[in-house]
Amino acid sequence: MSQLVTARIRSTAAKLGLPHLAESLNQYAERAEEGKLGYLDFLDLVLAEELAVRDDRRFRQGLRLSKLPHHKTLDDYDFSFQPELDPRKVKDLATLSFIEAKANAALLGPPGVGRTHLAVALAVAACRAGFSIYFTTLDDMVRQLKTAEAAGRLTSKLRSYLRPSVLVVDEVGYQPLERAEANLVFQVISKRYEKGSIILTSNKTFSEWGQVFGDEVLATAILDRLLHHCDVIAINGPSYRLKNRLAAIERETDVA
Repeated sequence: MSQLVTARIRSTAAKLGLPHLAESLNQYAERAEEGKLGYLDFLDLVLAEELAVRDDRRFRQGLRLSKLPHHKTLDDYDFSFQPELDPRKVKDLATLSFIEAKANAALLGPPGVGRTHLAVALAVAACRAGFSIYFTTLDDMVRQLKTAEAAGRLTSKLRSYLRPSVLVVDEVGYQPLERAEANLVFQVISKRYEKGSIILTSNKTFSEWGQVFGDEVLATAILDRLLHHCDVIAINGPSYRLKNRLAAIERETDVA
């Protein structure tokens, strides 16, 4: 390939917004020559590589905007430590069919069993599949909404929780809410109903949500919309954090 043609292709690729093609043109040409690729095969190679680069760039950008606390995956989760948890149920969720259906997923259980890990892992998988993600704790969402309401910007702030394909709401139940705060949560749940998915984690059973939201009627209204299309997974095993702490204590004891 002549230098003139190479320069022209690179210039055209840059104008078309294909920077990877411009940077890797010589490598593509070498691979095509080594593999004796025909014109269509060469074009298929270039387009496939460019699409993969764009998907990876979009994925990394999506993770950055998601506010996820970490990027752990299902492969990082130790299912053997939670024998009562059926891995098939989690893997069914990982197909993301519930997100495509604009349904919800709830992960319930005591602290330390990996609820947040699983919620984040599902969100990471959804992000890789092209869905937009936003992560928040319930307390932080309420605080942000209250601040926006006081400043007359509630409608605008609500959109930040309604816009993403998947809203991850972590730590539902750690702090009881006042009725006005619960009403803000109801607005988010109600407006997302059948329009976008929610993945939530909670250390409370649904029968305890009346205490969490400070009003049985309001809690029932929230649950009615949340659970209409929802996969619920209860994790009732031991704490990973306690397991790690006990292991550390044992190591310290052995050294002593």
